[in-house]
Amino acid sequence: MMKISKKTTEILANFTSINQSLSFREGRQLRTISPMQNVLAQADIEEYIPKDFAIYDLPQFLNTVGLYSDPDIDVKTNESYASIKEGNANRSKYFFSDPSVIIAPPEKEMKLPSEEVSFTLNKDTLTKILKSSAILNLPDLAVVGGEGVVKLVVNDRKNDTSNEYSIVVGQTDKEFSFNFKIENLKLINGTYEVNISERKLAKFYNADYKLTYFIALEPDSVYEG
Repeated sequence: MMKISKKTTEILANFTSINQSLSFREGRQLRTISPMQNVLAQADIEEYIPKDFAIYDLPQFLNTVGLYSDPDIDVKTNESYASIKEGNANRSKYFFSDPSVIIAPPEKEMKLPSEEVSFTLNKDTLTKILKSSAILNLPDLAVVGGEGVVKLVVNDRKNDTSNEYSIVVGQTDKEFSFNFKIENLKLINGTYEVNISERKLAKFYNADYKLTYFIALEPDSVYEG
């Protein structure tokens, strides 16, 4: 019998923005990857998942669990479904899907190949970045190093007369422009330790949720050191 905590529910809801399906693995970790395989997320959770199973429509599964105030979820080894219940009166049966139809992360643990740039992205700054992107209709985020500082620049790289929003987040003696698509920043709102590799991969770690995202940079990213 398993209960899903509020924090784990928030993580699962966030994962639906990355991939609508999820392969659960026995243990205390959740992992997902986007269909384009340019965003991978993993979280260490307090609950123990008793066996491997796959959910094809994760939003629907979460909404089913949400029908109950304090549900128990029974995932039996010999059953092909989860039993969701509260007391003796309310019960749902939710069938697992074939794992082979789920786009799942590779078994090997993801690691950054190198770490050229590091900074803290606090909750307030993240909110401003996403809000400015929405208000100004800007699809891109650049992490830019130059003139001694690291700044985040929200803009449209394909438009020479693009509006932009920028904010300084650190100091550096290097020069670079690491470019992201805002649509790939599928982050739970919070504070992140950010590490970026010149090999066009970034790691965002949220200590409050024990949650890590690996996000691919755009091909036109430049690191001059």
